[in-house]
Amino acid sequence: MRLLLDSVILIDHFNNIPAATEYLLQSQGESAISVITRAEVLVGFEPPDAEIAAQFLDQFTTLEMTVAVADLAALLRRQEGWRLPDAIQAAFCQIYQLTLVTRNFRDFPPDRYDFVLIPYALESG
Repeated sequence: MRLLLDSVILIDHFNNIPAATEYLLQSQGESAISVITRAEVLVGFEPPDAEIAAQFLDQFTTLEMTVAVADLAALLRRQEGWRLPDAIQAAFCQIYQLTLVTRNFRDFPPDRYDFVLIPYALESG
């Protein structure tokens, strides 16, 4: 496991964005999600679709919150000014030496943060 999927990648997949689905297929077996990602994705579903989404998310290793992640996230939030969920994602990446896969280039510009990968961009229409 070397990649941490941010919620936006999975939400794109559920919204039938081909680039997201292609990326998920290409990175099979290398990707994990955090408990934050799981919550952010599942909040967008009502039953019974939530059960189907949860089954899909169950395919990924899910990283659980630890005291070390929480403490580092608090430090990163203060240092970087990120929202807490973003700071938690960054803390997971640092502690587990993972690359954050996201489309959130506003908060995570890859030229500033070497742990960030932006695999695709949405075309503006």
